[in-house]
Amino acid sequence: MSSVKLTDLAKSGGCAAKFSAARLEELVRGFVPADETNLLVGLAPSDDAAVYRLDDTRALVFTLDFFPPLVDDPALYGRIAATNALNDVFAMGGVPLLALSIAAFPESLPNETIAAIFGAAAEQVALAGGILAGGHTLRDEEPKYGLAVVGTVHPAGIWTKSGARPGDALFLTKPLGTGLLLHAARAGRRHEEGLARASEQMTDLSRAAAEALRPFEPNAVTDVTGFGLLGHAYETAERSGVRLVLDAASLPVLPGALELAREGVRTGGDRRNRDFSGSAVEARTTEELLALAYDPQTAGGLLICLPAEKAAVLTASFRARELFVARIGRVEAGAGVVLA
Repeated sequence: MSSVKLTDLAKSGGCAAKFSAARLEELVRGFVPADETNLLVGLAPSDDAAVYRLDDTRALVFTLDFFPPLVDDPALYGRIAATNALNDVFAMGGVPLLALSIAAFPESLPNETIAAIFGAAAEQVALAGGILAGGHTLRDEEPKYGLAVVGTVHPAGIWTKSGARPGDALFLTKPLGTGLLLHAARAGRRHEEGLARASEQMTDLSRAAAEALRPFEPNAVTDVTGFGLLGHAYETAERSGVRLVLDAASLPVLPGALELAREGVRTGGDRRNRDFSGSAVEARTTEELLALAYDPQTAGGLLICLPAEKAAVLTASFRARELFVARIGRVEAGAGVVLA
């Protein structure tokens, strides 16, 4: 295998490389397709994926996601990038069907390195229940890889981030801290246990969590990625017309992430996420917990809103399947996000 360090070729990696949510909102403002009859989820408002109705029982879920390398191991990079894209389909209540690679690599990158990225991504698509059927590749000095994914969902079973209701309980299906751990590692401050756990969860498909969640008919679901927990919570609150109250002490954390936040580690995405949602966030907690909640995640967990009376059974169901889930707050009447 090549000794090339992929992260040396990238200015930033993973979901921390994304445009800010505030800039994206400005760029797509006013963009509305001419015929929206069968476009069930598009840009008004946007969500984790687009959904197009085919008939009364079938709709297509379509998403794409790609980013520069956040780890040096090419197979791990391919698996993480594939997971991050595939999880958008699961976050909409759908199941993946077909995927295409989106790739940009330096011509100097060895063939075996690129083949390892492609091969690991194909394996992950197969684990998600889909097929990697091709793609498109460009020459670029900064490597980038991801997938365009098509899935299916019943039109009555779509999960969006705009249906949260007062009285809902909030759940998260993965711990936080991937951005902090990866950024610190690039600077030579490695937390080995935290990085190992982060790598494991960044390749953990949301397939099993979505299957466990489906019988509970959640009111709102989104996956926590580049905008951080607070950014995605803000989107859910704003689009649902409610207030999300997060219990800072209940936030699940990857090993080492809080210590790094306490020592001042921050990604570039931290600042962009604060610019996006900070004006709507009431913070009554420590700065390190606030940094954790703004930290951009890669292939993060599902943020779930469902009636509080279903909370105990949902928790028991996840535990029976040996799946991680943490109750992290509640939904109230009002607006914005509280981290207390």
